[in-house]
Amino acid sequence: MLRIGSKAPDFSAQTTDGPIRFHNWLGDSWAVLFSHPKDFTPVCTTELGAMARLIPEFDKRNCKVIGISVDPIEDHARWKKDIKKATGADLNYPLIGDTHLRVAKLYGMLPDTEDGEASERTAIDNQTVRTVFLIGPDRLIKAMLVYPMTSGRNMNEILRLLDSVQLTAEHEVVTPANWQRGEDVIIVPAMTDDQAREHFPSGWTAPLPYMRIVQQP
Repeated sequence: MLRIGSKAPDFSAQTTDGPIRFHNWLGDSWAVLFSHPKDFTPVCTTELGAMARLIPEFDKRNCKVIGISVDPIEDHARWKKDIKKATGADLNYPLIGDTHLRVAKLYGMLPDTEDGEASERTAIDNQTVRTVFLIGPDRLIKAMLVYPMTSGRNMNEILRLLDSVQLTAEHEVVTPANWQRGEDVIIVPAMTDDQAREHFPSGWTAPLPYMRIVQQP
């Protein structure tokens, strides 16, 4: 069972941009891997277009984006046209074909015992293939978001989460509820006040003894 901190499984797959070996494709970048239960589904169509518009922002953060849908590459090619028609956005990142459900099972989105191939299955059969994985350059899973088929994902939230995870990986801080890039953050509770004075010589505000607020580093 994959958890935050688990190593992201490696795999080889065909994508709309050609064949990849996932860890090699990742390189020294961060990555968002987000999954879809079936091609030609309305919610997923809007999500893929929304993500395409944000690719320049992910590029600025050294983060690659890759999608996966439980259907063949040939279907993805036709779906790209629908995505463009419905959302006005070109699919500007690779979309993995998972005809044999291998990647979906590898990432725990379908049970290993699940039978059948993509052509034999409906979106309802694959409804648990709705996870976002945020993966670091060290190949470890940093965050996971799971949505039902009925609820479109908020791509701006994925970008916000990336900002938080990248910041907290570099500095001894955590981010509060609804935090946005550039707003104040909180010193990690494990740091003593003496240590905090060395890291944050300008000081902090403390509405509670365990909540020391500073400007974003």
